[in-house]
Amino acid sequence: MTTKQNILVTGGLGFIGSHTVLCLNEAGYTPIIVDNLHNSRIEVLDALEDLLGYRPIYIQGDVNDVQLMSGLFNEYNPSAVIHFAAHKAVGESVEKPLMYYQNNVVGLISLLEVMKGMGCSKMVFSSSCTVYGEPEAVPVKESTPTRPAASPYGATKQMAEVILKDNSWCEVQCLRYFNPVGAHPSAKIGELPLGVPNNLIPYLTQTVAGIREKLTVYGGDYPTSDGTCIRDYIHVMDLAEAHVAAIDRLFNPNRIIASQEGDPSSENFEVFNIGTGVGYSVLEVIAAFESATDEKVNYAIGDRRAGDVVAVWADTNKVNNVLGWSAKRDLSTMMKDAWHWQQKC
Repeated sequence: MTTKQNILVTGGLGFIGSHTVLCLNEAGYTPIIVDNLHNSRIEVLDALEDLLGYRPIYIQGDVNDVQLMSGLFNEYNPSAVIHFAAHKAVGESVEKPLMYYQNNVVGLISLLEVMKGMGCSKMVFSSSCTVYGEPEAVPVKESTPTRPAASPYGATKQMAEVILKDNSWCEVQCLRYFNPVGAHPSAKIGELPLGVPNNLIPYLTQTVAGIREKLTVYGGDYPTSDGTCIRDYIHVMDLAEAHVAAIDRLFNPNRIIASQEGDPSSENFEVFNIGTGVGYSVLEVIAAFESATDEKVNYAIGDRRAGDVVAVWADTNKVNNVLGWSAKRDLSTMMKDAWHWQQKC
């Protein structure tokens, strides 16, 4: 790997983006951050400066702003892009589908047009396990057929994958990841959504911290062992390290595209599931949090939520073998780091 190549990180002040910025720097790359602060805070930049020992390059802007993005490419000449900038809440996407299609699909197209015009042809794309819809069997492999998305959010990720695969000039590492949780062990950066959280762990930690009155578990009558949905939870630092492994692969001139039978990977488009390979129910996660932190969670079973699938977790054989990456941090560590972060907020 040639060190100090500039890597553009869209959404780089967000939850996953900010942790990836740290890992990119550690791996010898120079992260260039663009973020519109829709669901992030400028204070994250100060925290990154503290952790990195220097203030990273940051441009406030939107990927839909072609003029701004063109200027950014002219000035910094990034060798590759990690594209995080997208709305990401399943429930919100059901309520505001147009906002999701505009930002997640049109924003990607705008970014690709700028990349092509500027001669940048390498991308790591932030996809999601939601592309599998309600899978017929678990764990899901990259070759598992995608089914009708259960939410507009999932549909935007499916559309984005089609767009990226069709644009064969762009070399893409497409990471379908599962449920990122936890925080940096320093507790200086973590998941802090604006407004009411849409995801389980920040709502859980805010409930325990007294910010929220009660955690609602959406649905207790699913066909699972305890009636609650099952997901594959992954520590955000493991996920960030997977993005660096994907960037490294893009710069490997000898890489051979690896795919399973039925895998959508092609010469320009390679898909990897990023998870732990283990599924936990919502109630199991609550129990793990209580065990790891000695704190009680005030929760109640509520109605099902539109857009939620019953159970999904990853088959990680491909990413383990091809990228040489595997998750290292367990559920207890995820819960401890998430709570430590919440206590520092």
